[in-house]
Amino acid sequence: MKILLVDDDPRLRDLVRIALERAGWQVVTAADGQEALLHASRELPDFIVLDIGLPELDGFEVCRRIRQRTEVPILFLTARDDEVDCILGLELGADDYVTKPFSPRELVARIRTILKRSQKTQVPTVLTHGDLCLDPQAHRCQIAGQDISLTAREQGILLLLLQDPSRIRSRAELITQIWGAGSQVSDRTLDSHLRNLRAKLEQAGGTDLIETVHAVGIRLRALR
Repeated sequence: MKILLVDDDPRLRDLVRIALERAGWQVVTAADGQEALLHASRELPDFIVLDIGLPELDGFEVCRRIRQRTEVPILFLTARDDEVDCILGLELGADDYVTKPFSPRELVARIRTILKRSQKTQVPTVLTHGDLCLDPQAHRCQIAGQDISLTAREQGILLLLLQDPSRIRSRAELITQIWGAGSQVSDRTLDSHLRNLRAKLEQAGGTDLIETVHAVGIRLRALR
């Protein structure tokens, strides 16, 4: 597996590169936003570790442009620990957000978790609910034949809902299933992913597909 590592600090870049290579992954590095976009296009990485405070283009803009072309998993690794920055990163399509200082072991574990969750959704079953269709193996979602581009987290949420549309999934259950048991992910992080997922579904004509049951959780709205 190939990981694109983007950070303008050469010492930190080397530290992370060594940790990722020891985990068995091939690593391509970039020192600024323009170089990151170039490598993302040429190298076609399987995963991207992205700093926010980059020369040329910041990480937010890099993420936004990459998300216009591909749904490759993206993890922000940054010194910015403001919750607003975290939420913005997730809303732009990132799958996780790790603040500096950090443990290289934790970073490797988070990458593995994201990849594992993504792979678990790759089952040879196409799930449908009315005009909504999800093929997890092909990572393809459609409403009435119109393609919808989803991140790994968004697909994971939608897959859980489609597996039993009438079942109400609590926030705690969603966080455990998508991020793993013991995860410190907050409700606001989950809300960011849900908001993005709802917006994408609505843009394709799937208005109010995800129903909130007050003080209980969410489920797919019953078909009429």
